[in-house]
Amino acid sequence: MQTPPILTDRPALLRNRSRATEFFLHNEALAEVQERLIEVNRTFTSPAVVTGFPALWSGIGTPVADDDLLALTPGAHDLVIHALCLHWASDPVGQLVQCRHALRSDGLFLALMFGGQTLHELRACLAEAEAEVTGGLSPRVLPMGEIRDLGGLLQRAGLALPVADSFTKTVRYRDALHLMRDLRLMGEANALSARLRRPTRRGVLLRAAEIYQAQYADDEGRIPATFEIICLTGWAPDASQPKPLKPGSAAQRLADVLNAAEMPLPSDPAKG
Repeated sequence: MQTPPILTDRPALLRNRSRATEFFLHNEALAEVQERLIEVNRTFTSPAVVTGFPALWSGIGTPVADDDLLALTPGAHDLVIHALCLHWASDPVGQLVQCRHALRSDGLFLALMFGGQTLHELRACLAEAEAEVTGGLSPRVLPMGEIRDLGGLLQRAGLALPVADSFTKTVRYRDALHLMRDLRLMGEANALSARLRRPTRRGVLLRAAEIYQAQYADDEGRIPATFEIICLTGWAPDASQPKPLKPGSAAQRLADVLNAAEMPLPSDPAKG
């Protein structure tokens, strides 16, 4: 089996997190989790939360560091939450599989992660500025999954009844430099293994800020920053869960349910 490439410089990520002081996105995610758990209408007795910020999530469940090997005991939990850190995993599917094995039968898995639309404005402006100023591009942003692909990861991990949905939060900033500063305060500065090991040239940052302002600023001169948060839900398989009907086993025709007339398909002239 191939070893996944190491995307994240783990010591750099931990340094970035140790300096973090801004957690509004985690607070949004925490509120979303609480609301979804209310809708499930079940009492969970042994929840665990995979997180890079244990103090923020300790009220929901037992915090577990988002290391490559998760400190989760197989079959020990009826709820496992992966809280806004899956984008830093070198092996996201491996993380989901470990969470699946930590669940009891009919246990719930819930992950919140950044989606592919996150910071699309900043990413485009930085790429354009760097190409213009230096003639090249350097790794700055982790690959982030699209919602249409992420539901399949739940199935690959062995989770039943998979659901993927998303919500978007748009935050407005004075300028791009203010946004970049806020990302550092969130602990989300560049920690890619392949990143440049020297500070980005100031000319690149200033040019990116100019492009951002020109392309995205509103009437008040403020710029939007998009954060897409994808929610993945799945259950550890259990015999009590609903099963899809076998093909041809329907007891009623769809046309009858819809009160619609059935129309025969046109014949294929090539087949006579």
